[in-house]
Amino acid sequence: MIGAPQYLLTLYIAEREGGEEAPISPGYVADALDRSPPAATERLQNLDAKGLVDYEPYEGATLTAEGRDAAADLYDTYRTLSRFCRDVLGLDDHEDEAMQLVGNVSRTVAERLAATLLRGEADHDEADGSTETRSQSSPDTPAR
Repeated sequence: MIGAPQYLLTLYIAEREGGEEAPISPGYVADALDRSPPAATERLQNLDAKGLVDYEPYEGATLTAEGRDAAADLYDTYRTLSRFCRDVLGLDDHEDEAMQLVGNVSRTVAERLAATLLRGEADHDEADGSTETRSQSSPDTPAR
């Protein structure tokens, strides 16, 4: 189900990685989430009422400081879920699956999943005899 977390995350990704100029148009958000522009507009207006975005009709939405903080947490969870879906489950559409799950996984589960994934990498490195340490890399750029 697409809800507020996916909208916040889409805005965050567009601002942070996508090089989109703020404000982000409802049309862009609608396309990224496979929703209609009126549905995206309504959700952005709801997020504006909650203080998570600043929405300007005919312009678009910009994350507020509170919205950006919430979206940054969602982004960390999204990256972990995307990596799990790609590396463990072998899903080609790992980014779409992670986007669907992102608002439904607690921070505790995401942190433990990330730790498990890193532990799995360390076990793999030891089995290969590799002494090289891996950095935490993010999955491919999220689908928009």
